[in-house]
Formats: sequence, structure tokens, C-alpha cells
Amino acid sequence: MSFQETPVPSDEDEAFYVHCRAAYLAVFRSSLTNISSKQQLCRALQQAGRNPTHATLKKYWTPRISKLNFDEFFEILKSEKKTEETELMRAFKKMDVNSDGYISHSELEKALTTRGEKMTTEEVNAIFSMADINKDGKLDYAEFCRLLVSTVEQCQMAALERLEANAKLKRQNFGSQSYSPPKSSVSSAAATLPQPPETPRAESDTTLKKDSRSSSRPSSARSRRSSLSNSITMTSSTNKASKIPEPSGLQDWHHSYMKGCFFLEDDGSISSLQYQLHLPQTTTVYLTIQPLSLSHGLDLPSSWMTVDTALFVTSAGETKEDSTLVCFTETKEKEKYVWKGELDAGTYYLLPFTSGCRLKKRSKKSLSIKPIELVYRTDTGELDLTRELREVLSDIFEVIDLDGNGLLSLEEYNFFELRTSGEKCDKDSWAVCKENFDMRKNQLTRQGFMELNLMEATEKDGDPADLWVTLEAMGYNRMLELACPVQLDVHCEGTQPAIQPLSLDSGPKLLIQALQKSITAKTGAKALRGQDNVFIYTYRGEHRISSLIANKANQKVTVHVNNEQSRNCCSSRGMSVFAVEVPARTKLVCQHTLPINERQEWTYNCVESMLPGT
Repeated sequence: MSFQETPVPSDEDEAFYVHCRAAYLAVFRSSLTNISSKQQLCRALQQAGRNPTHATLKKYWTPRISKLNFDEFFEILKSEKKTEETELMRAFKKMDVNSDGYISHSELEKALTTRGEKMTTEEVNAIFSMADINKDGKLDYAEFCRLLVSTVEQCQMAALERLEANAKLKRQNFGSQSYSPPKSSVSSAAATLPQPPETPRAESDTTLKKDSRSSSRPSSARSRRSSLSNSITMTSSTNKASKIPEPSGLQDWHHSYMKGCFFLEDDGSISSLQYQLHLPQTTTVYLTIQPLSLSHGLDLPSSWMTVDTALFVTSAGETKEDSTLVCFTETKEKEKYVWKGELDAGTYYLLPFTSGCRLKKRSKKSLSIKPIELVYRTDTGELDLTRELREVLSDIFEVIDLDGNGLLSLEEYNFFELRTSGEKCDKDSWAVCKENFDMRKNQLTRQGFMELNLMEATEKDGDPADLWVTLEAMGYNRMLELACPVQLDVHCEGTQPAIQPLSLDSGPKLLIQALQKSITAKTGAKALRGQDNVFIYTYRGEHRISSLIANKANQKVTVHVNNEQSRNCCSSRGMSVFAVEVPARTKLVCQHTLPINERQEWTYNCVESMLPGT
């Protein structure tokens, strides 16, 4: 058995984390508050000593982003260098044509309105009026740089002082690390020691001494009295007896299938297509969902084949609010997740799901790696797509060819268009495509799809920017690594099933409702000690453990979650200690947990407790 140990952060890492958190709390009241605008992101970056340009803000605040949380802000700060006085001085010296240490208004205006990110005259006037300290019509840029850096440092010191003075903030832990007091009062090694399991309520509070260990869980007596500990040990053979064998004669059953893909959104959420299933009569059904292998080499399994999947089936009522959970796949057969049973005649929604434990947003470090070339010029000077891009486009074609007939209908192509551009291709535009690209039976062939993308690159004279937008929208990063394509199959013994995709804007609401119901229907609620209105549901599946928090109070609550005693586990939260804010009278999925190594025993040990002050 191998245990995954929590690395001890260095002094430098810990100091960086504290400064980051101080900057965040200088703008927001809590680390739970999300950044909800580009202006707020700019203010938070400035508080952290950065001087973000318009290009920098556009890089992190794209049209598809509506919010960023603290951990995402923390990752941004890792990538963005702090503004240094020497760097500012170099920039100003380039504008100082006389090399006399001063810049006139006209020199500043010429530099800022004609180079780089061009400013307006009004913006330049505003800067000059603030920077002309002596009001003599000249800018002493050395003095200005010192003043600017000094102001930033003062802001940071004030933020750190506020953080240190606020005892409640020190007890909170909303990131992947915990807040530690300055080194004068605690050592780095002691600050990262794992916490012992929660003391049972029957024991005296005095048995828990106040020491200098990490505040990765609330240390007040109130928190200890309002905590709940769950410990579940799973083995690789825990549920072998419940396997569902493939029905005999399955090849003679009626069969229909659809393909799709899980997409990692900019806000960290996961989305996918959803489907509608119609059964003309009551029948025995064998459902499966699995990652779809798109490997180009026989000995190169796709990197996403270990991603967990599930398929939730809900009844289709008159409105989506009337939808109720019917069943979901719980048993695993190799890469397939399976359900078998009888379904009545009628219409159902098929909702693909993954926990996200093994499907994470890749590190920003990949942005610093030189991206793969997408286009090149041939010996005759003509533009063409590289082999790597052609392979990726071929995979995209496979994913959006939902019925697997080797052709793209207008409906299938529009799932691609809506995903990448947000707009549909109408019948007139489709007719133009028919004149210019290879089609068969009024459907786009694989070759035609390649030609369409080559035309896009040619129109931009080889600039791959638009191609990258398309690829990233389809789930690829700059190293051309994909998220996770999937295939779902429906076998019916006595009738022909009909599957069709729902519109992309159907949203996650149906899946969230089904997921919550699957957790609450399979397990009883346990109240946090001392809390009459806050309950924890813990679903133990064959291969996944999921928890849900139900807040029946009339005010929001914040629940602190500690997984540090778990072994061989990974959480969908991507961290072992975090906090969850649950609005009044609301249910919220807290986390999903999977084994890191499925062949070894794994222990889920989670302590949930109310955060002080909520």
C-alpha cells in the first residue's frame, strides 16, 4: 500500500500564498467570494503588486468566463511577474529622448498612443496629471517609479496587517493550503503536520490542546462540537459480487448509440451534450457509457481512458422541472459503466456525468511551452495543415459525427459551430459549403471538414489564432491534448430505441437534480453535531464516494471539509482541505472521491465542520 504524502511548502511558497490571500481579501470580504468582473480581477492583481495590461486581463477574462475563484486567482499570480522598479525605469528611459531624467507631456503622449496597447489622449492626460508631482509640465520618472512601487508595497503591507489582525480570517482555509502565522510564532514543518481525527463529542474539549499546528480545520470549541466524521474503507474486490454480466445474445438486441465529449470550461466546471431517448414499448434495457478511444497508434491508449463516467436516466415530463431520476449506471465492466433493467415505454433524458477527479484543467505551465504548429507553407509557398492538426481535426470529426455514419449533417455540424463560435450555420450558408467543400448526400465528409478549416487558415494568411480558438473550445490545450470523448450505447431486447441530442443550451440543471437525488435516495442524512438544520449525505458507490450538504436553515452556512486522513484518494475539489458555502434552504454536492490506484485499498476519511461565525 502506498500513501500519498502532502508536500511541505517552502518558506518562499508559504509567504507567496499569504501575500496572495492578503491581496484577495483587500478587495473581497471573504476568500469564498468570486471575482465577477474584469475590473475586480484588475483590482486584485494590482493589490498583489502586478500591473496588468489590457492583453493580460483579456488572457484570463475571456468572453466565456463569468467568475474566477480564489484558487484560480492564485494560479494566475504564479504566472504573472510582480512589477519591479527597474522594469518600469527601463520603459521610461526608452521615452526619454534627451536622457535628462524627465519626460515631457508630448513625449509621453507619443509613446502611449502609438505603441503597444494604445491609450487615448484623455487617458494620457489623466496619467500625466497624477505623475507630474512638481506641476512643472515635466515628469520626473525616477521619482514616479519610486512612488508607484512604494504605494504598491504599502497596499500589500496594509492587506497583510488586516489579515493578521482578523482572527476569523486566519481560521478560514479556502485554498489548497492553509493560512499560517508569521515564522516568529510557528515553524514551517509544524504548520503542515496532518491533523488527528476529530475528537468525539463525549470527550472533554480540554483534551485538544491549543498548539502551533496548521489551522487546516477550525480550532474553536464550537467547531469541534459541530463536526461530523465519516470513514469508509474500500478494497479492490469490495463489490465483485454485484457485477452485471453482458446479456446473452446481446448482438441480436436492438441497438442505438451516440457519441459526445466532456468539456472543461474556463470556470472549472465540466459540461457535455445531453440526449433524449424514446422507447416505443416497455422493454429490458442494457445501458453503457465509456470513454471513446481515438488513439492513432495501436500501442498508445488514449490518456482519458481512465476517466470515470456515468449515465443518469430521468423521465421526460411536460417540463424539465417535472423530470425525475429513474436509474443510473453504477457497475463497472473494464472501461464501461453499466445498468440493466426494465424501462417503460416513453421518453427519457440521458445525462452523461464524470466526477472530475481524473479530468482536471491542465496547469498554466503548458502555456509557457511552445505550442504545436498548426499550419505550414509547402515548397510551392501554399498554406497547408500540419499532420498534427489533421489528426486532431479527424478526432473532432469523430466526436461530432454523433450517429457515426462518417458524415456530418447540418444538425451535427451546428453542435460544432455552437461550441466554437456560438452561432449556427443556416441552410443558405450550408448550400455555400456544398459548393466549396466535399459533401455527400448533403452532408459534409471528413475531407470537406479538412478543407473548411484549411480555408479558415488561408483567409488569415496562416495566422493560427482562430484555429486555436476552435481547438480550445473543443477541449484541446496548446499541446493538442483533449479532454474526454465518450460513447453511450442503448441495447433493447424488444424494441428499437431512438436517441437524439438535446440542444447545447439545455444546461446542467437536469444533471444536478439527478445527481443530488442519486445521493439522497441511496443514503440517510446525518446532522452536523449541534446543528438542527445542516445535514450531510454520503453516497457509497462501487467505485465512487460522493457527499452532499443540505442546508435547511434560513441563512447561508459555511462548512469546512478536511480529507487529510484519507488514503489513496483523489477529490473532485483537487485539494484535501477546503470550505463550501451553502446558501439558505439549498442542497449542494460537496465532493466526489475516487481511488488513485484502483488495485489497492483506499480509505475515505472526511471531517465536516461548521466554520466559526456562520
